[in-house]
Amino acid sequence: MITDSLLILGAYLLGSISSAIIVCRIMGLPDPRSQGSNNPGATNVLRIGGKKAAAITLLGDSLKGLLPMVAAHLLGASALVLALTGMAAFLGHLYPLFFRFKGGKGVATALGVQFGLHWGIGLAVALIWLFIAKVVNISSLSALVSMALAPLIVWVIWPETELVVMQIVMSSILFWRHRSNIQNLLQGAEGTIANQDNSEDK
Repeated sequence: MITDSLLILGAYLLGSISSAIIVCRIMGLPDPRSQGSNNPGATNVLRIGGKKAAAITLLGDSLKGLLPMVAAHLLGASALVLALTGMAAFLGHLYPLFFRFKGGKGVATALGVQFGLHWGIGLAVALIWLFIAKVVNISSLSALVSMALAPLIVWVIWPETELVVMQIVMSSILFWRHRSNIQNLLQGAEGTIANQDNSEDK
């Protein structure tokens, strides 16, 4: 019981480490909370710092979800503890203790949780994201479609109630965090991935 509690707490604390803010500080870039979309995530880092900074941020955010899930598996955690660990890492990214509870939108961390839960789940969600991104060239729409389908993917690959509920909650929160993007999509004003890479050489 104590091990489970420490695992969940550790997942939240790891999730609270903002890759975007740290990467921008190390690379001498503007604070992502004050530039672009003001969101400390990989897409905004791409906008203000280019591909290299965005790739490092994406990797860091993904690892925050992946590593706690791997640790939970190694410790033989139950489905409930796996679900709580994944949610803790995800919520840590969204509401980080170390950065005044103002975090990113959670797509990369959610994907890390999915890969850590089961490689097949993560791969399926990632492939859907890549396919939609290739077709429409819009990051937010790719995230919304892939995460909308994620609960079904979890149910097909690992139909444990706790895990399916975890993914439903995560997907619902992701949609809420993307509400401004959804409004832009409805108005035809959402930027494309190509247009977000306009500061690569800055």
